[in-house]
Amino acid sequence: MKSDKLKRQSVVLMLAGLTLTSGYSFAAEDDVAGNKEPAPALIEREYSFGDVVRQSVLGDVYSDPSQWRELTIGNFFTEGWDKPWVSPPTGGGGAPRQGWLNAYEGVFYRLSLGIFGWQHGENNNDSYSGNLVTFTPINSRFEIQTEIPVSSNSEETNFGDFRIQGRFLLSESRNFTHTFNLSFRTPTGDPVNGNGVASIQPQYQFWGNWWKGLVVRGGAGFTVPYAGDISEAGARSTFDANLSVGYYMTPHDMTPFGDMVWYVATNLNQAIDNRAPNGDTMLSFSPGFRTHLGMDWYMLGTVEIPVTNPQPFEYQVLFSLMKVY
Repeated sequence: MKSDKLKRQSVVLMLAGLTLTSGYSFAAEDDVAGNKEPAPALIEREYSFGDVVRQSVLGDVYSDPSQWRELTIGNFFTEGWDKPWVSPPTGGGGAPRQGWLNAYEGVFYRLSLGIFGWQHGENNNDSYSGNLVTFTPINSRFEIQTEIPVSSNSEETNFGDFRIQGRFLLSESRNFTHTFNLSFRTPTGDPVNGNGVASIQPQYQFWGNWWKGLVVRGGAGFTVPYAGDISEAGARSTFDANLSVGYYMTPHDMTPFGDMVWYVATNLNQAIDNRAPNGDTMLSFSPGFRTHLGMDWYMLGTVEIPVTNPQPFEYQVLFSLMKVY
């Protein structure tokens, strides 16, 4: 009898234990599903400075857009500096964050492009230019842009003025990106090609996409020459502004016409000193295009047409091949 009683008690305790265990299991599932309390947030990975730079420069920054995080001007000094740059998702309208010739950037990239230019002046006084431009992100808040130009005219061909730009991401949401850029031009070129000038160029830029394939970008800033052959090169301090509008027509994978965008870039340069006899105002329009050829190679082109007098040139054709990596 005593043995049977012990057996019954054991069965009761076992059933009670199973009931309690089952109840806890269901409660846990409810929590995960979000019916009661949300699951605790995942802890983000911590990176060393070397890891941040290495991942930004060499890592896979494209395959997982979920790693991207919004950044605000309010947390500019506290967030993003210790995280690798990740290519952001498309804008609210679905347009990609990409660069156009003769338009302000407003966003971060990791790429290089070679630009060829032909400038047609009065009396068939033509000149040619080449430029190797590279964008290198260091972290989510900072990247470096470098330019290695070559200039050629009827007199001679020379290397141009090397430029390096520090680019700071002020804020970035799904629809908008805002950056502050500080460029330094070094007098490595020759005044005969309009080079040999040292200058500093602070600039604000923005990018926006909130409706379908429409992208609006632009900004404003100043160029201030401070050393070199300023008078001989005809350099002046200027107020600079840009407003560009374009519309994306095709999806990314529709190569060789993927990400096909047609746009018009408007550039204004207003002289704010009298250090050279050049015209006070230069306003130009640049209709252009960009297309994805395949395997992250892109082709870009534009024609810049000045509409103010005196004109520094009649028109300028720019063509580029670009590689995203």
